[in-house]
Amino acid sequence: MNPELPLQGRVAAVTGAANGLGAAEAAALAVEGARLVLNDLPGPALDAVAEKIRADGGEAVVCPGDVAEWSTGEALVRTAVDSFGTLDILVNNAGVLRDRMVFSMSEQEWDLVIRVHLRGHFVTTRFATAYWREQSKATGNPVYARIINTSSEAFLLGSGGQPNYAAAKGGIAALTVSTARGCARYGVRANAICPRARTAMTGELMGPAPDGPDPMAPERVAPLVTSLAGPAGERITGEVFVVHSDVVAVLGPPTVRAALHAPDGQWSTAGLDAALAPLFTADPPVPGFVCEETLPLAEETFGE
Repeated sequence: MNPELPLQGRVAAVTGAANGLGAAEAAALAVEGARLVLNDLPGPALDAVAEKIRADGGEAVVCPGDVAEWSTGEALVRTAVDSFGTLDILVNNAGVLRDRMVFSMSEQEWDLVIRVHLRGHFVTTRFATAYWREQSKATGNPVYARIINTSSEAFLLGSGGQPNYAAAKGGIAALTVSTARGCARYGVRANAICPRARTAMTGELMGPAPDGPDPMAPERVAPLVTSLAGPAGERITGEVFVVHSDVVAVLGPPTVRAALHAPDGQWSTAGLDAALAPLFTADPPVPGFVCEETLPLAEETFGE
């Protein structure tokens, strides 16, 4: 035991841990002293991540399963408690892509992406927060509890070829804020990150890695996860971050662009037509509820 490690003695569950961002985040949490419960679909990749953590001196067990299944959420908390005595940190990262324009998307492509991303985040959050609420009520004090969810700039930019993914990631941001509000009294701190990283899932979008150090490596995202999971995360909740390369950006909440009040207390269609016309003058119209301010944060960005 090294008491100088910020996460020494803490227990973290990480979904989507078999590769990419999840594997990098799990490894970074272990370096900071956390004991790991690793979730992904069963297979040698998940076992290899656990074995690597153990070989490097850390502690890790696997809890394979479909993250969107109710039983997997139950098993994740139970495995943490049975193996290490508690659960302190939940990192939700499991995901899948089925990119297609909205007019071409199949029912299955929509359902799969929403299920893995949004339902998967909900299922694990549901059981983790229930456990923390029970612990808090038993002691009469807030517990140490951190949730780090994985959203995406796709929901900020209205990614045209990813309606399922953008919708799921927008839902995750809303779920994060709702969780932060609803569970604060129990000690839960919930935040979301929008990472850019070169992984197997994003490889076609981002292209091959450069020679030498990769500024878009998943390991560049991991320090924000360990920071939010650590003691400093106590004062941070209900926030959404963009993170990649050397950039960590804290997003502001949506703002009110204009507020119009009916002059006679009741709008008519013609009255609204006249009032709204000066606000929307582009021809052809362009989407307005878009956060393109994230794009210039670094020279390298996702392709359109």
